[in-house]
Amino acid sequence: MSEYREFVYLSDAKLQQFSLPRRLALPGALRLNTPVGGVDVDAPAADSERDRMRQLEKLDKHLGERAEWFAQPGLRPAQWVWFEAPLRCVTLQGDYQHMVLFADPAPGEDPSYEQQTGCRLLLHGSSRHLRGFAPAAVEAPALEGIDGGSSFATTFLTTAGQAVRALSLEHDVAAEGVTPPPSGLNGAGVRELLEAIDARHGQVPGAWMSGLARVTAELLATDTAARCVVASPLSVEYVRDPA
Repeated sequence: MSEYREFVYLSDAKLQQFSLPRRLALPGALRLNTPVGGVDVDAPAADSERDRMRQLEKLDKHLGERAEWFAQPGLRPAQWVWFEAPLRCVTLQGDYQHMVLFADPAPGEDPSYEQQTGCRLLLHGSSRHLRGFAPAAVEAPALEGIDGGSSFATTFLTTAGQAVRALSLEHDVAAEGVTPPPSGLNGAGVRELLEAIDARHGQVPGAWMSGLARVTAELLATDTAARCVVASPLSVEYVRDPA
């Protein structure tokens, strides 16, 4: 007997980017003529959830044969990867609550995981694709700064603000079925964003999750930070028995 899959996140936008053979569609409604006049009868609604799961199963097989393990070095933007990692799901307080983020353990939090992967994982997507899951709201790093005196002050995006804005815009473009350009993602800003999420690791519990995602960028390791893979997920689901 197959086990049920418990999804945290499923992107309908990405599912729609993959076409399947069309089947004969039922008419939207029927009109029955009776002795006392016509009666409109709605046709049975298509089982969209079952169709969605059927399509996902096909994509799992299709992409699973091609996707790389997310910790594999040398990943390219728009490449598909599969992941299995302890993740915490958060959203940012303020203007970017439409974006949801999945982050793996903070440095030193899970040494075994760090040794196994050798890199960080940050997933970004739209909160509308969450499946009955409420993310924790965390305080974002400073996204804007002020330049100049009080009379002629102008605001500007900080490095973290540039990264958050790029991730948000990238998701919006991807949701329209267009592969976004990898440029414009500020690596230093991404790391500041991760640090803000890591600071709440004691208050935001994580869980083992797995799924498929499309690479946005791979940030190389620095003297103070591990390599980091930034990606946009197709699916995120709970792992019952982590390896």
